[in-house]
Amino acid sequence: MNEKEYLFIEATISICEKCLERINAKIILEDGSVFILKNCLKHGIKKELLEKDGQYYLNRKKYDKPGTKCKTQTKIKNGCPFDCGLCPDHEQHTCIGLIEVTNNCDLGCPLCYANSNEGDFLDLKKIEEMMDFYIDSEYGNAEILQISGGEPTTHPQIVEILKLASKKGFKYVMLNTNGIRLAEDIEFVKKISNIFSNGFEIYLQFDSFSAEVLKKIRGRDLLKIKNKAIENLAKYNIPITLVATIENGINDNEVGEIVKFGMNQKMIRGINFQPVAFFGRMPRKNITKRSTLTGILNDIEKQTNKMIKTDNFIPLPCDIDRVAISFFKRIKEGKWKSVMDDIEIETYLPNIKNTLTFTMEDIAKDLIKPIFSCKGSGGCMNSMKKMASIIDPKILLQSKQKRVDYVNDNFFRITVTSFVDVYNFDIKSVKKDCVHIITPDLKKMPFSTYNMFYRDKL
Repeated sequence: MNEKEYLFIEATISICEKCLERINAKIILEDGSVFILKNCLKHGIKKELLEKDGQYYLNRKKYDKPGTKCKTQTKIKNGCPFDCGLCPDHEQHTCIGLIEVTNNCDLGCPLCYANSNEGDFLDLKKIEEMMDFYIDSEYGNAEILQISGGEPTTHPQIVEILKLASKKGFKYVMLNTNGIRLAEDIEFVKKISNIFSNGFEIYLQFDSFSAEVLKKIRGRDLLKIKNKAIENLAKYNIPITLVATIENGINDNEVGEIVKFGMNQKMIRGINFQPVAFFGRMPRKNITKRSTLTGILNDIEKQTNKMIKTDNFIPLPCDIDRVAISFFKRIKEGKWKSVMDDIEIETYLPNIKNTLTFTMEDIAKDLIKPIFSCKGSGGCMNSMKKMASIIDPKILLQSKQKRVDYVNDNFFRITVTSFVDVYNFDIKSVKKDCVHIITPDLKKMPFSTYNMFYRDKL
């Protein structure tokens, strides 16, 4: 009897990329990688890559947590993903809420998710209405707001928008930008530095050090602009996360260099790598060899000579399929150690919030509090020693500014966020998607399904 060439993992629902209908699919393991095997009765069987590293994929479930409830806006009618949203069938609240304040942009990136160019600007009243809706939908506890676009810094009222976000009391506010205005308008940088005392950072597009690659990805060589933006932001002590969109065969050979660069720059506090997703202006090519979350982790390990290893990363408990995260502590200048080497993070899962924990200070608060309440048992004392080796509990008793400064100077965050498109669509991961677009008609939609099915309609 002939055996199948793959190991069947589980059944799921996917989307046919031709007719965009819901179809049956299998998750399979083959040659060490994970694929989705899709069966459309109209267009046949298709096999698409989900993850390069099958072992990481199989191990991720031990980090999974039940979802957190939030308010919904639509009813279940046509089945996921055609009821956005959020509909009651969605399994996770909003970790990051995005408000696109404009679809206008001063670039014309060949791989733009939003297909942005010349466009309109939302008025301040509508933006405030969207912020209030987001807060209400999370029962008053909306934590992370990302101001995005288009290019949000082209909005004529962007300073007022940021001031409004500050007044609303979000725990973190991120400005998602290509950095052009930050490089060319130092007075703008100075203005925004005075809006937030903390809890604000720039989400800076940073894909490559190569002029040729930048022209392919962004349409022009922007390296001098990126470096000038970083210099201006550092001058006014504004934290930065570098955001690198990675495509196999284009810039996947630079992830290690981007990590080393970020770790050695003042005010760069983290990096978010994003494998290319095939929607927006992204050309439909090289899909079978697409960049994946685990492919990027493997590349980081190889290109940093194992200074950073795949094992240093864990799946984000609120979205194990699509986000990996790790924190690193500065040992000395130019030398970093993975926090995950000292914490068996799965043992702390009940104490970790269902959100993208942004700083090591937040992790410490979540993990140290229950340790202090355990009244000195052997296991608790061991856990306390491990946590104290990472972050001195006394730091948590210092002033907020001293805590922020300590964390900014001594810890570094790396995340990989993988979005879903019609080719790698797996309904399980879509239902736990926690990055949501806030739409002008006051709905919340998973970032991926919004770009696949709703952006053009709206």
